[in-house]
Amino acid sequence: MIRCAVVGGAGYIGGELLRILTGHPSADLVATTSRRLRGRQIDGAHPNLRGRTRLAFVSDEELDQDGPYDVLFLATPHRETMRRMPEFLGLAATVVDLSGDFRLRDPAVYADYYGVDHAAPDLIGSFTTGVPELHREELQVASRISVPGCMANAGILALTPLAEAGLIHGVLTVDARTGSSGAGATAGAENLHAERSGALRVFAPTRHRHEAEIAQATGLPVRMTATGVEAVRGVQLLCKARLAEGADERAIRSAYRDRYADEHFVRVVAHRRGLHRFPDAKILSGSNFCDVGFALDAGSTTVTVIAALDNLVKGGAGNAVQCMNIRHGRPEREGLEFVGLHPN
Repeated sequence: MIRCAVVGGAGYIGGELLRILTGHPSADLVATTSRRLRGRQIDGAHPNLRGRTRLAFVSDEELDQDGPYDVLFLATPHRETMRRMPEFLGLAATVVDLSGDFRLRDPAVYADYYGVDHAAPDLIGSFTTGVPELHREELQVASRISVPGCMANAGILALTPLAEAGLIHGVLTVDARTGSSGAGATAGAENLHAERSGALRVFAPTRHRHEAEIAQATGLPVRMTATGVEAVRGVQLLCKARLAEGADERAIRSAYRDRYADEHFVRVVAHRRGLHRFPDAKILSGSNFCDVGFALDAGSTTVTVIAALDNLVKGGAGNAVQCMNIRHGRPEREGLEFVGLHPN
């Protein structure tokens, strides 16, 4: 069994980690922390876990009592994580970080997008990017893993095959839509029902931090806009890219087929007809799938790439557990077989 602990288990990402790990046949969830809920049963924060575990939240300081761990998952806030990383690294053989602090490889880019200097720049290069479909070999031996942001992971998986095949060039424009859970469990007034319901609110018209992650992965300049929509879970990206000379629908479809033919959790959804002919986050709720697709007009010089995933699962906790499975030689699909709901 893989001995696991979750730091920051009271939030939405932490709750998804607890949900997946308590049902994982090879995981032994030993501890989870919350400063605010120390001593309380987990199901007080996550009622869907009633009857599944009798584990209670502990303080961060109490983690030492049950350590060391095989895997320590960090569902901790940006900025705090980098300051505490030396402490976390001493608690487990493998640390899987779901904050944004070790996603960007250049400390100057981090400072530009996050507004502060990086507190541990010497550690950045020691982290492997947690995208199993692109970094499987590195993840097999990684002791430090940084999981991409939800919108970033959707964009990386959707655009990498085309970038690798040289089918697109120039500036990518990304229109990202996200549900309210992406703001976290302690979000402010902008996520009250009275403010969110019925709204289509552009909260990041330019320079969303996930654009830097997509640019880092694809090697192309990215301009991203992020909009909050009336949904709880889910991310959908519409990406516009200029086609390279000679690129056409057949070449695009071949690039996706060749890159993801053996990838269970990435599905190419680009049909000519039907209600669900393009990726839709609604049918992915609770699942670890990322659906990618595309559309272009005959003779067009641009392609529209569409991607969708559950921001809390393939965009966070599920992707992290997939990385754990790879690192510990388990089947990648173990504990992640839920296929989503329809209708939902």
